[in-house]
Amino acid sequence: MKFLFIADPLDSFKVEKDSTLAMMRAASAAGHAIWYTQSHDLLWGEGKARARCQAIELLDGEHWYALGSFEEHPLEYFSAVLMRQDPPFTVEYLTSTWILSAAVLQGARVFNSPDAVRNHSEKLSITEFPQFIPPSLVTRDIHAIRDFHQLHHDIVIKPLDGMGGMGVFRVGPDGLNLASIVETLGENGTRTLMAQRYLPEITAGDKRVLLIGGEVMPYALARIPQGSEIRGNLAVGGKGLAMALTAREEEIANHLAPILAKRGLFLVGLDMIGGYLTEINVTSPTCFVEITQQTNLDIAQKWLTLLEKELI
Repeated sequence: MKFLFIADPLDSFKVEKDSTLAMMRAASAAGHAIWYTQSHDLLWGEGKARARCQAIELLDGEHWYALGSFEEHPLEYFSAVLMRQDPPFTVEYLTSTWILSAAVLQGARVFNSPDAVRNHSEKLSITEFPQFIPPSLVTRDIHAIRDFHQLHHDIVIKPLDGMGGMGVFRVGPDGLNLASIVETLGENGTRTLMAQRYLPEITAGDKRVLLIGGEVMPYALARIPQGSEIRGNLAVGGKGLAMALTAREEEIANHLAPILAKRGLFLVGLDMIGGYLTEINVTSPTCFVEITQQTNLDIAQKWLTLLEKELI
């Protein structure tokens, strides 16, 4: 098979723990040809959605890859197209999904489904499952956020397009800097924000639960805040600890897995704190390497096995 990875610049990969690289290595070890491109090299021309792309060879050592010369291929040339570009979900990201949707109409197999990615805001999609989420508010109105704070006393405020914990603020019972935070994050009422009741269970970890091909992986990665930090995201220094799912986490994951898989979301990362669902990540879910290193489950190999089954 031939796999095309649409990803961020290769030199930006954190080689020791990059999930996309783990996928590449698993696919290459199984004898599949792997190709690489960036979203700015997607195009539509000659009646086809196409990509300027390069074959990639994985190497050992500091210089871990070698790229072939650029070639241009219609996207259905590949057995699978894997969209692994990290957010933010900008207009350019949106444009990439439109090109990928055109490719799907021409017979390409794209994972995750670009239509489904467009329809699932990683922050807002939790609102479809209110029985599993903490008290939450989505608004650009500072007065509504003030009322929400007065009701819950201790809240978290975040933008809808952030990743890796970017722009997440906690406002405690004293309400210190509430107006300033909302005005800054919300750009004086021009951007919508999400507020959620602060969950003290964050000290035990912001857990990433992986769904692959409609199956729930049995281990989560608890990303535990360090020091005075309230965010557990690995990107801001959280410590990753793999652990078996709790009964509540299994309940949530088992409910969502078939629903999301049916929509074309092959790989999903659920974020949970204290038994509450806080985000549904569909763009480029991570944590493969950390879970694999700490358990007896090779997540990248599991991903490949289920992908191969999907492609048969």
